[in-house]
Amino acid sequence: GIGTVVEGVNVSGANARSGDKVILSGTMADHGMTILTQRQGLTFESKIESDSAPLNHMVAKILDVTQQVHVLRDPTRGGVGTTLCEIAEQSDVGIRIFEERLPIDDAVAGICELLGFDPLYIANEGKLLCIVPARQADAVLDAIREDPNGRAACIIGEVTGANAGRVVMQTRIGGERIV
Repeated sequence: GIGTVVEGVNVSGANARSGDKVILSGTMADHGMTILTQRQGLTFESKIESDSAPLNHMVAKILDVTQQVHVLRDPTRGGVGTTLCEIAEQSDVGIRIFEERLPIDDAVAGICELLGFDPLYIANEGKLLCIVPARQADAVLDAIREDPNGRAACIIGEVTGANAGRVVMQTRIGGERIV
């Protein structure tokens, strides 16, 4: 965790609470798939680029809006899925995400599908997961979207009291799967 960011703000992977909203600051898997395709010498018609970017300005904007930020994490190694699982375990809560809300670049999604990768588990750089009380979520989302690196930000899910320590994804077709 990041710990105390500013006086009075305590951010930790153990602070997620039932009812909180889960915000992702942008598209998933850009960095990992860019590195993989470059290493393998794979070329595709659409150009994909790493999402490496500084997050300090985005975090400052979030904290200008609210100091009630429960969790801030960068979903680097292991991607969004692994990071959310760690938070669910540390906080002893369930997290429900919605497949249809997960932001992913069309080209990256296509390459993941072609190569058999789940974008939820691919590395990201320059992205953050922010978990805040529901009443703060829209204001935080607007603040993140003000940042050039946060334009694709969206609320991807919520923290629940059910399935403690687990992340469950509601699929596009209405089923559920454990992440």
